[in-house]
Amino acid sequence: MLGSPVPNNASTAMKVFVAIANHGIKNDKFLKALLAEYASMPYDVHVSVLTNVPKDLGSDIEVVMHTPQGNPWAFPFAHKRILADRVHDYDLFIYSEDDTLITKRNIEAFLRVTQVLPDNEIAGFIRSERTPAGTINFSTVHGHFHWDPFSVVSRGGYTFAFFTNEHSAAYILTRAQLKRVIASGRFLVGPHEGKYALPETAATDPYTQCGLRKMICISEIDDFVLPHLPNKYVDKFGLSDVEFSAQLRALQAILDKVRPATVLMKSETNLMHLKWSKSYYEPPRRDVLQLIPTNAHTLLSFGCGSGEIEGELKKRGLDVSAVALDSVIGICAEAKGVNIVYGNCATALAALSNKRFDCVLVSNILHLIPEPELLLSSLRALLIEGGIIIAIVPNLSQLPVLWHRFTGQPGHENLGDFNRVGIHETSYRIIVKWFSTVGLKVAKSIPVLPRRAKRVSSILGRLVDRSLASEFVVVGTADQASVADPAASGTASSYQTA
Repeated sequence: MLGSPVPNNASTAMKVFVAIANHGIKNDKFLKALLAEYASMPYDVHVSVLTNVPKDLGSDIEVVMHTPQGNPWAFPFAHKRILADRVHDYDLFIYSEDDTLITKRNIEAFLRVTQVLPDNEIAGFIRSERTPAGTINFSTVHGHFHWDPFSVVSRGGYTFAFFTNEHSAAYILTRAQLKRVIASGRFLVGPHEGKYALPETAATDPYTQCGLRKMICISEIDDFVLPHLPNKYVDKFGLSDVEFSAQLRALQAILDKVRPATVLMKSETNLMHLKWSKSYYEPPRRDVLQLIPTNAHTLLSFGCGSGEIEGELKKRGLDVSAVALDSVIGICAEAKGVNIVYGNCATALAALSNKRFDCVLVSNILHLIPEPELLLSSLRALLIEGGIIIAIVPNLSQLPVLWHRFTGQPGHENLGDFNRVGIHETSYRIIVKWFSTVGLKVAKSIPVLPRRAKRVSSILGRLVDRSLASEFVVVGTADQASVADPAASGTASSYQTA
């Protein structure tokens, strides 16, 4: 254990150093709220505000001017040297952006659970916002970020789990933990980005490259939630408190061994900012819903996240089954009445081997599977006669992507090398080839154009749509003349025994 961060002399106030990144003046009203909060704490608190414009914040607040060269988003990285220079002078170190509030309650909770965590784990936080109706929206939970079902663990009477989004715009370190991350040699480094963009990377380096794994204390979750004061993501992304609580219940059930711990597949790429990863929160799409045959009764969704589109289809009267991305996110789809199958690709397909469906939906999965033709063959075997497969696949041959690769833009290196970046170089031609190989005939394809590309298409004509599309929605039907038995190629059966 890294030991207690509080002073040995109980009568001596704990010395806390706070570094706040405050760029420009837009968030000054939130900065004032943070400063007032720290001023109210019963600790010996020293606040240093890192800013790029002169400010008078009072005699008690240290103002550090920083104007980085080049990309202004590199601004927050300067806080690391400030913390390192004070490592011997304080007991506890806090970094936050200027709109994320840390309270005395958060600090006390951090100190409590630190006592039970091993040296390579650290208590972390999740951000939330308040909706106009007064409910809580967990803005940290969105996109491809998710709980690791295998991470849930009990430590000293508390329950912890790992959430793949380490960014909460803030962190707390004890002196021992700060020394550890400095000693790693990967804390005091120049501005860089990878999994996250520059400002997020500045706030996540202690977790992502300095040897500390950020664990969320889910059994005391209210103590580890930080308000994001602008509340600007409520209508854009984030998870409701109802579904967030359901996911925590799923994690606890996994720990209690009354729920399986399963992950279907690796859903994130290795590309910069994890581009083209599978979203766990895909919304119902009108273009996809319209492709479901009106006479369809049964549907399988392979790679189901929170179950938005599946729930919509359930409301329409379909018997909907789904293979969940993992056994935590699956609880959200369960609540919508979807029949959930848990497991990895092989075990889930084996569990479905005796079932047949009118329609199979594969949304943003094929490009992430090591052998997409193998999966398609197994799914084709689950279709009734006349059934269809609907696949949504990103277009990595889109002209902007090709241009970025040609000009050597960061984040596009090794694109197409599945072993290195975890994604296939998909295009319309490749999708058709995959379908054809397993005896699926493309009955319909819809190139999905970004807004800007639609304007170009209106000028140049639809012949360019396949080059401009960000993704394709493809409908495949069983081609009996091509492959009478999907298992004849050996692919379907071999997948289930992999």
